[in-house]
Amino acid sequence: MFSNIRIVLVNTSLSANIGSAARAMKTMGLRQLVLVDPRIFPSSEATALAAGASDVLANAKVVATLEEAIADCSLVIGASARSRTIPWPLLDARETGELARLESERHPVAIVFGREDRGLTNEELHLCQYHVSIPSDEEYGVLNVASAVQVIAYEVRMAHLMAEKGVVAQKTMPLAHAPWDEDIVPVSDMEQFFTHFEAALVESGFLDPNNPRQMPARVRRMFSRLRLDRLEYNLWRGIFSRMQAMASEITQLKKG
Repeated sequence: MFSNIRIVLVNTSLSANIGSAARAMKTMGLRQLVLVDPRIFPSSEATALAAGASDVLANAKVVATLEEAIADCSLVIGASARSRTIPWPLLDARETGELARLESERHPVAIVFGREDRGLTNEELHLCQYHVSIPSDEEYGVLNVASAVQVIAYEVRMAHLMAEKGVVAQKTMPLAHAPWDEDIVPVSDMEQFFTHFEAALVESGFLDPNNPRQMPARVRRMFSRLRLDRLEYNLWRGIFSRMQAMASEITQLKKG
């Protein structure tokens, strides 16, 4: 039921949090744990805190970068407790559970949690289509990473249980998550897309690479909202290639 949903922990410092997160996952039926450059793993402390979820730890995948952890995913949701300079599409925990349920029926989904002391960086959050924030008390808004995993894992499970009962979520999901006739492009391909787009803008003279300001981030936000399918992706890549060819032709004419 949850084989297409993975929990990703980035650069975790305390191995106890890895074990506690594994336990939180297993209680809700999630089994797929990916660790990005953990400080210490494996460890006896993680195993002790996992209690009966040692199998989740044993099968955990360790990778060097977040890009590697989410490369094949079409939906990536990053947990963030802070407001950002450039606002990103924001979900609450319940919406996250429902979107993960819907998307996981066809594609891999990643829900990403950051470091204990500072969460996810802006660059890491820009790899996500959506951010999720868990509201906490204003006087003490510090939520342990394993506790955050527990909250989200619970909402994922509840979304599945409600769907099994035929209960439809009251909130309408974004159009980008409606059933589609073509597969949504995964993160790894979209990274190539953004690299190609920026190169085309630079070569056409539209973007100054020494002073890009907020344009790359805003381009990411726009296409993350749209979530391109394979045909749309190929169309845009063709447009970028043509832009580059035209820029090259103009450059050659000026030299001649």
